[in-house]
Amino acid sequence: MDESATRRFQTMIRDRLTTLDEEDALGRDSQSTVELDQQAVGRLSRQDALLNQSMAKATQARRDAQRRALVAALARIEDGDFGYCEDCGEEIAIKRLELDPTAMRCISCASG
Repeated sequence: MDESATRRFQTMIRDRLTTLDEEDALGRDSQSTVELDQQAVGRLSRQDALLNQSMAKATQARRDAQRRALVAALARIEDGDFGYCEDCGEEIAIKRLELDPTAMRCISCASG
């Protein structure tokens, strides 16, 4: 992979990290503790609020996992290992990396 492609992937990964940070800021309120006062909120409304809170926490967990994968991809760029399959050592197709810059295996190893 040439230097310009590497810089392009660095920029793409950093942009995705910025987007995740923005989504984190938007999702913080949804994860806050649900009020226990039964007088203020009916039973079904409380169940709905708990479900929404649970979904917000699951979404946050997915963002955290994606963030870790993106940071690991940046580290592979720094180490010179980005774009190479961790199993067979062959280059990962550029199109695959454009779809998922966190991919660590080529199509053959990933499907095998």
